[in-house]
Amino acid sequence: MRICPIASGSSGNCIYVGSESTHLIVDCGLSGKKTTAGINSLDLSMDDISAILITHEHSDHIGGLGVLARKYGIPIYTTSLTADAILNSSWVGRIDHTLFNDVSPDKPFMIGDIEINPMRVSHDAIDPVAYRFRCGDKRSAIVTDLGFYNDYIVEGLKGLDVLMIESNHDVNMLQVGPYPYPLKQRILGDKGHLSNENAGKLLSRVLHDNMKHIILGHLSHENNIPELAFESVRMEITASDTPYKGGDFPLTVAKRSEPTECVNF
Repeated sequence: MRICPIASGSSGNCIYVGSESTHLIVDCGLSGKKTTAGINSLDLSMDDISAILITHEHSDHIGGLGVLARKYGIPIYTTSLTADAILNSSWVGRIDHTLFNDVSPDKPFMIGDIEINPMRVSHDAIDPVAYRFRCGDKRSAIVTDLGFYNDYIVEGLKGLDVLMIESNHDVNMLQVGPYPYPLKQRILGDKGHLSNENAGKLLSRVLHDNMKHIILGHLSHENNIPELAFESVRMEITASDTPYKGGDFPLTVAKRSEPTECVNF
């Protein structure tokens, strides 16, 4: 399998996940042109894409969905409530409702040779989910846009080979930054976004000897810096009660607006 963030940030999210025969896109928050260019950079075409998985209906996750759906007719997988929200969003444009396929948390389904298992997350969207993937004995997950984690999240992220996790903001940068107070409170709240510190704490609870790679994603342009996210997460892991240190695992910070090097596993 391989995972490649085409872009991951507050202005647009799109991640490729695939095997030799099955090719998936998680979220379409970029323009159709940029999404297509990102897929082409992987030596694939949009005609190779088996399905688009949508986590929730916010614009930075569905901004290019309408264009791609109309042009290529790719099947879309998301919860029924999120599908309704997308279909009722006039700015997305017309999408053929028959392209939508319902998913439910903790009910696995197959697309090609990849098993997908949605999981509930806490975010200020109508019915947000994250996705776990299994192909043979390879396991991975993409988990962004969550205000907090609990035992359910921790259990769902154990035993993975590769994990892409949100490391959205540095709390101090956010608190002294230019955002209005209500927006700061939203980001810091239980339905907001995961900070660098909390990303490190969550990782500390799911690391294991066979973890092959960690990707930090969905960094805020205004309230985070890639180098800060990288070091903060490593420090949290090192300071935790686990036997691991921050440098024990390969760690990549996904780029906000261009493809990040693929992780093959």
